[in-house]
Amino acid sequence: SSVDQLSPCAPAALLVVNVMPFVDFSHIAREWRCKFSADSDNASLMAAQAKLEEILADVSSIEGVVSVQRVVCGGCLDFKVVTKLTKKEFEAWEKAGFAPEADFLGALKAIAGISNIETQTYTLEEVKMNKKDIKKAQEKKEKEQAEKPKDEKPPEDPAKKLKKVIKEGGKRGVEIEGAADMGGLQFFCTSVDEPEGDVTLLVESVKAMNAKSDPSEEERKGGSGHIGKMVFSAGLSQLAIVAYVPEDKQAELVCSEWLQKVVGLHPGGEILSTAKDMCSGCIPANADKGVFPLKIREPMIIEANNFLRKLGLFPEDDSDDDEMVFGDDDFPSM
Repeated sequence: SSVDQLSPCAPAALLVVNVMPFVDFSHIAREWRCKFSADSDNASLMAAQAKLEEILADVSSIEGVVSVQRVVCGGCLDFKVVTKLTKKEFEAWEKAGFAPEADFLGALKAIAGISNIETQTYTLEEVKMNKKDIKKAQEKKEKEQAEKPKDEKPPEDPAKKLKKVIKEGGKRGVEIEGAADMGGLQFFCTSVDEPEGDVTLLVESVKAMNAKSDPSEEERKGGSGHIGKMVFSAGLSQLAIVAYVPEDKQAELVCSEWLQKVVGLHPGGEILSTAKDMCSGCIPANADKGVFPLKIREPMIIEANNFLRKLGLFPEDDSDDDEMVFGDDDFPSM
């Protein structure tokens, strides 16, 4: 489109219609507009309307005219006249200087209270659908909705999700405590489902595992704070990992080194937070390189245990002791 401030009319060469190549159009409109004053009960608006009525028959009879519309805005004090023609006939009207444009704009200029006289040329198409096209569009939309994956679920309430995470973590803490005591283990590697690859939620899960058990509670929770652990959670976009080393074992194992050994096994793996007792990290999914969180989870648990073995902190997997059933091969993720 082009906008021209007129005194009273701009050369036709300035009125080229600029449109994007992918926008089809068959009609072009010429807009005449100005500002009117609200003084004296909108006297200038009434005068502009009178001038429009004087030339309305001439404008309406222009070859190819599809519509002539008037726009009045009492808020911004706009007065506009929009004349729409077919593209071919518009070009002929442009060559004729858009008559009676010059006379009309000159008359507006002479009215006290009228200002900001401008013209603009642009494409103007009716895009309202008929009943047949509306039906087609609705059927297409319904088909697309029906083809969406059925397993898509709405976002879960954060508070309810956290409650599930803590409940699962507390229960897993009891299981870890029992399994470690039976196997004589100082460290344990496992996985949980509820965090779904969210590192922040996985940290809360591990905290729930480490929480002190309350003997008065009917259902025990936590109780594994004295056991070092690495916990994994697989989501669609990443594998979340949290490593925990209790204070009395930090001289034997550096938490960040343990985690780095694991996250460094796949491209993009990184440590997100570090502390002496707890570190977190993740390994992003990478379909091009065959890295899928759920697929790599068990192998990562095995690697975490192997690192402990090299430091003498986890029993060898060739032991004949029946109490070693809770190692990486027999009991990797509870």
